[in-house]
Amino acid sequence: MERECAFFEKYFGARRGARLEIMTRAECVKEPRERFATGFAHIAISVGSKEKVLELTALLERDGFEIASAPRTTGDGYFESVVLDFDGNSIEITV
Repeated sequence: MERECAFFEKYFGARRGARLEIMTRAECVKEPRERFATGFAHIAISVGSKEKVLELTALLERDGFEIASAPRTTGDGYFESVVLDFDGNSIEITV
């Protein structure tokens, strides 16, 4: 839990409190983690600009995180990338 909070604080400027609440439920954990396991599908975080998406994606990759989807414009017009956090959760970084 501590590692997950630190991830969002370091890379997304999140602050602990009512706006960042990360919880676990033992009955939702699957080993090994399946691509579409029970729980949320992904978290999308807007970082404000295409340049910030590129910059943050590169930083996360340098820090050893897997980039599940490189920065691109999606079919519905969003510029985004997808990174996997420590636990394999998909984090969508978007404008």
